[in-house]
Amino acid sequence: MLSPTALRRWSWTHKWSSLVCTVFMLLLCLTGLPLIFHHEIGHLLGTEVEAPAMPANTPRASLDKVLTTAHALHPERVVQFASHAEDDDNVWFVTLTPTPAPTDDFRSVAVDARTAEVLAQPRFDEGFMYVMFKLHVDLFAGLPGKLFLGFMGLLLLVAIVTGVVLYAPFMRKLAFGEVRRGRSARVKWLDLHNLLGIVTLVWAFVVGGTGMINTWADLLIKYWQHDQLSALLKPYEGQPIVPAAERGPLQQALEAAQAQAPGTKLSFIAFPGTAFSSPHHNTFFMRGNEPLTSKLLKPVLVDARTAQVTAAPALPWYLTALLVSQPLHFGDYGGMPMKILWALLDIATIVVLGSGLYLWLRKGVQTASPASQPAGSATNGFAGGTLPAPGAARSTEGAA
Repeated sequence: MLSPTALRRWSWTHKWSSLVCTVFMLLLCLTGLPLIFHHEIGHLLGTEVEAPAMPANTPRASLDKVLTTAHALHPERVVQFASHAEDDDNVWFVTLTPTPAPTDDFRSVAVDARTAEVLAQPRFDEGFMYVMFKLHVDLFAGLPGKLFLGFMGLLLLVAIVTGVVLYAPFMRKLAFGEVRRGRSARVKWLDLHNLLGIVTLVWAFVVGGTGMINTWADLLIKYWQHDQLSALLKPYEGQPIVPAAERGPLQQALEAAQAQAPGTKLSFIAFPGTAFSSPHHNTFFMRGNEPLTSKLLKPVLVDARTAQVTAAPALPWYLTALLVSQPLHFGDYGGMPMKILWALLDIATIVVLGSGLYLWLRKGVQTASPASQPAGSATNGFAGGTLPAPGAARSTEGAA
């Protein structure tokens, strides 16, 4: 049993960690819900790009031709990335930006991988889903916004742990999960808050933790570049970005990367000078074919001039953890059943957050009687990721 002093300390920590993060975590729960179904919503709204039906043995166009087609629409820009659609390798998405440096000023061109014809120029930087994504990831504040949400995620984890510690002593006079329907509305909401919080405890901790990890993505990538990628680039030290006119055939580079990592599929290509590559390489990120390995990437660095493989380093553990956390955060591992489960748990979290806020506000307008002293609560949360951010929790007091 906790001593009275220890109980007060745990309660104080639980109360303030919950209060500080509640509003932001509620925002993340609300914005994360549509992001779980972003592909399905895209199909419903007609914003998803689909390749026309063709025979299965239709030959594929050269990657060089695909990029030439896309670049012709925006000749003043540079090609930054190229990737396949997540569930359809008959579509190339080519990202073009004013410079290779990271920016929100980008244009996307969808090109048929078989005919090299333009299918669409989708805008991923506008509309409802874009607003939801930016609010969820960085509050439209870039890296500072991500790190702030990461700190809110840390407070969420503190609230969850302290809520677990407090749950047993505060509920010792009640049956597990009991909801006292014959009591006041405030007491019933307290019991429901506690019940949903403790039932979704493990899920909340996992999703909150993965969301916090996702907010570190930019810093982890920069550290990888400094820690490991820089050593591989020693032979190129001091050389400028390879000009586009001096680069070797991209199709040859792609085939070299595929030969280096057999049994994998291409995830995306980062071109020279971009955040995920070097000034001297086309970096091909390959992924596995199984549900789990499909989320893990293997970079293959191909010399931009010679189209020959330079290195294929294994990703360090911290980037592997990041890659695993991103799809887990949004329930992307198990198809539609897992997405539905994630959505239901997210809705339960919204109820926990809303009821916690309600109980705290109600406490401010009524004085607790001696027979109605604070009884703690468990916490819980969600955020959806990322690529992604953590969920939320909140504690309140209640009637014994």
